[in-house]
Amino acid sequence: MAITKKPFAALAAAALAVSLAACGGGDDGDDNNSPGGSDGAAAKGGTAIFFNGPRNTEHWDPQRMYIGRDLNNSGRLFYRSLVAYPASNDPTEGTTPIPDLATDTGTTEDGGKTWTFTIRDDVKWEDGKNITCEDFKYGASRNFATDVIIGGPANYLFTYLDIPNGDDGLPQYKGPYSKEGQELFDKAVTCDGQTITYRMKKPWPDMPQAAASLRFLDPYRQDLDKGDANNFVIISNGPYKLDGEWTEGTGGTFVRNENWDESTDPIRKALPDQWEFREGDEDEAIYDQMFADSGDAQFGVTERRIPPTFYDRIPEVEDRYTQVESPYVDYVLPNFNSPVFKDLACREALKLATNKAAWIQAGGGEKAFTPAYSVVNPSVPGYRENPAFADIPDEGDPDAAKAKLEECSAPKPVKIKFTYSGGTPTSDNQAAALKESWDAAGFETELDPLEDTYYSVIQKPDADFDVTWGGWGADWPSIGTVIPPLFDSRINLTGSSNGNDYGNYRGGPEVDKMIDDAYAEADLDAAADLWAEVDAKLGEDVAYIPLEITIFNFLHGSKVTGYANNVSVNGYADLAVIGVEN
Repeated sequence: MAITKKPFAALAAAALAVSLAACGGGDDGDDNNSPGGSDGAAAKGGTAIFFNGPRNTEHWDPQRMYIGRDLNNSGRLFYRSLVAYPASNDPTEGTTPIPDLATDTGTTEDGGKTWTFTIRDDVKWEDGKNITCEDFKYGASRNFATDVIIGGPANYLFTYLDIPNGDDGLPQYKGPYSKEGQELFDKAVTCDGQTITYRMKKPWPDMPQAAASLRFLDPYRQDLDKGDANNFVIISNGPYKLDGEWTEGTGGTFVRNENWDESTDPIRKALPDQWEFREGDEDEAIYDQMFADSGDAQFGVTERRIPPTFYDRIPEVEDRYTQVESPYVDYVLPNFNSPVFKDLACREALKLATNKAAWIQAGGGEKAFTPAYSVVNPSVPGYRENPAFADIPDEGDPDAAKAKLEECSAPKPVKIKFTYSGGTPTSDNQAAALKESWDAAGFETELDPLEDTYYSVIQKPDADFDVTWGGWGADWPSIGTVIPPLFDSRINLTGSSNGNDYGNYRGGPEVDKMIDDAYAEADLDAAADLWAEVDAKLGEDVAYIPLEITIFNFLHGSKVTGYANNVSVNGYADLAVIGVEN
């Protein structure tokens, strides 16, 4: 199962040299993981192919994007930010932001409570208009329209930007479409010429890392904004622009943006003349072509992982193969809106019945995964095993699960629907493995694979499922970029979306206070301890059940040049430096 989630990025360069030691490069000692690597001479021209596979892009709107693959690809091809990460896999250099559309990496004189950036005067949109400070201000404002801009990482601005909350627990500013509370936003974010200033309610020392990792602070054109209708509209300020329209389920082609000036961009080499993105091909079909190195696949890269049925053929293609330890954790979540899982005993029975070893084996075994004991990846500083899961065998505990299910108040047999990201033999086999273990404990499980879009379905508060699947990686090395984005109901749950809290978990005043206390702790080590305590509480409540840590196994075409994986940041192919023979 591919992990199309958020990327892992940097909190501080000093911490990264340690934290990335466990999740860096390939396992075969080659240099395919280094930008500008040995796979052919870098030259401009030709057409590169990116295989999106069966998992469609759900958003190209920068403020709505929160899937690692799409964040990575858009930031290397057609969206630029205040700052960005360079094309380097050095643990320090590769995770230290450098100026992109801004002239510097931001200035703060009060420990991160106020941040100031100056926008370059010589950067343009694809139609030739200058990129302005007001474009950045407007882009930030869109995050607050929670009834329109759904799915993105707005929670960071809700948490930090100096805008008071209303009775609903959300900011009193409701975004640029209604303009309710506009004066509050206009005080928090100001422009003085090309200088933009963000004012926080509490220090945010790692704001540049947030801007480099995600797209929610990217500029946006107010005159071209049509709200939800712009979900697949791309207004480029990078080296490529969309040629025509994006077709969901099919893809689109990106051609050179004549208003991108290479001299202003220290990151993107923009080697191919165009990038063709293809959606809809099954993983097996993609890798039939990749292993055969036939036709367009010779010019192809993908974020789809090699299916286990191809593992025995990897020795044939070692020169085109890369393995990367990812920053992502897979997990399942009981739906707290489900009548079954309102009962803690029912959730505990599910936890005890979950056979993560069978899930891993069905997904490819140890080449594909390692067991997880928290929703937090072990590479994140301050990681601890969650005590709620540490003592349960990887195979689950069927006898204890049966006993606990007897305490469950739901009618017997306990019928549950498992909604997951399906559409491939591997994902369906993994779901079947969980069904077998749950049913053995006394559940009666219905499998519900979603084969096209996924998050836009499970993010609906009234979505019809009892259990769902999720996958997550820290935005940068802080547990604070895992726990609240996933489980702080105040910044996730609205009338139209559950944000990233796919299980609709509400921790109540106790958990809210624990989260606030962790945010308020200025010492990063002490804060990590507090976040671990929140994680332990989530385990007690069975807010989630961890499955595994994902390992990436990729193959690229023989006519791809300079192949590199963004090992230091997210593990995906770095499209900023990749070219093709022509």
